[in-house]
Amino acid sequence: MSLIKSISGIRGTIGGKVNDNLTPLDVVKFASAFGTWLQNNKNKKDLTLVIGRDARISGGMVSSLVTATLQGLGINVVDLGLSTTPTVEIMVPELKADGGIILTASHNPKQWNALKLLNEKGEFISGENGAEMLAIAESEDFNFAEVDDLGKYETRDDAFDIHIQQILDLPMVDVEAIKAKKFKVVLDAVNSTGGIAIPMLLDKLGCETVKLYCEPNGQFPHNPEPLKEHLGDICELVKKENADFGVVVDPDVDRLALIDEKGEMFGEEYTLVAIADYLLKNKNGVAISNLSSSRALRDIAQNHHSEYFASAVGEVNVVTLMKEKNAVIGGEGNGGIIYPDLHYGRDSLVGVALFLTYLAKENKTVSELRAGYPSYFMGKKKIELTPEINVDDILAKMEKEYQNEEVSTIDGVKIDFENNWVHLRKSNTEPIIRIYTEAKSQEEADQLADEIIAKINSLI
Repeated sequence: MSLIKSISGIRGTIGGKVNDNLTPLDVVKFASAFGTWLQNNKNKKDLTLVIGRDARISGGMVSSLVTATLQGLGINVVDLGLSTTPTVEIMVPELKADGGIILTASHNPKQWNALKLLNEKGEFISGENGAEMLAIAESEDFNFAEVDDLGKYETRDDAFDIHIQQILDLPMVDVEAIKAKKFKVVLDAVNSTGGIAIPMLLDKLGCETVKLYCEPNGQFPHNPEPLKEHLGDICELVKKENADFGVVVDPDVDRLALIDEKGEMFGEEYTLVAIADYLLKNKNGVAISNLSSSRALRDIAQNHHSEYFASAVGEVNVVTLMKEKNAVIGGEGNGGIIYPDLHYGRDSLVGVALFLTYLAKENKTVSELRAGYPSYFMGKKKIELTPEINVDDILAKMEKEYQNEEVSTIDGVKIDFENNWVHLRKSNTEPIIRIYTEAKSQEEADQLADEIIAKINSLI
């Protein structure tokens, strides 16, 4: 079963059985539910939605289904065509639309697609709103428009230009300083829409772009999640081209990974760390990430006499806490940069521009920049439990077991020790506890996970 219905959207594999996969009928049902939810919650008759898609093979088909469904409800559609998640997020308020749908399965392989749902601010809908939408989908209580009231359809081809110009206009992006350096950048866009948007940005910043997998045809040449084991080709090309660094984005361009001039991974966790370092050097404030992100961000914030807070895992939770704390910068350790002076969404384009500014001003190589940050190593393991075991009880026992340490229970149980941490999160679908650790060495991180697994087993 590969259809995942969550509060933030609908994700599944193309083809197969209705209700088990993301079939055309499922696409129509959930597009109808979201459109109906908007109509129920807006005190106006004439609604407009912005849609855009990444380059995956099923995108055209899914886009046609979503567009026709929304028009059938009487909702106007502005179609950006091939786009990025942050670009659609920018364009919803830019066009004063009532919401948006991004057709992308993010870092999932090519057989997947999804409908990601945005409110009128261009931000992911809340958990409460998502639950209401799913209830409508379950009831199939849809009321489609009569022929004279069908929604209008228009396309826009200027969305990337608008998005990029807003980035160039940011005070913390120093266009002239970047242009003076004439950086040479290798880009791996995994044959999706980053291959259109990122070169446009780099060109405006006076950089030379060496393109690798930048043809937006949806044929992903490697696993599209930007992890070290998938990125051997760009690591080699950065060295071969004698480039200043490499940029890797996922298919919908909301995650940013960097490669240093030696062809080594900068570390996805450290994308956010470096950009926060730049921003907090210039303005004291608050930095936010989630509980499973690196402690390095906390260290950097403290170095700059700024504050750090951690949210529950999930972009919606990060954004909620950023607004509450009026954060200067936030994001997730997977390379997701959220810069509120632009918008409240993960955005690789603004991440590239801010990183380039910092690199230009520091007058260091990327590897020298990385060497200045504390080094942490992460481990990820899991413990599989039998169905009769109450996972919540186990987590409560772990909280009590480590009550003398710094413990957070806003999302599972996170235990902060002096030199390392462990985060325990239960699966929503299986009797599994996922165990995330971080320490000063990989061996220590893995050893901590093994110790925690042993402790859990002793409590069962």
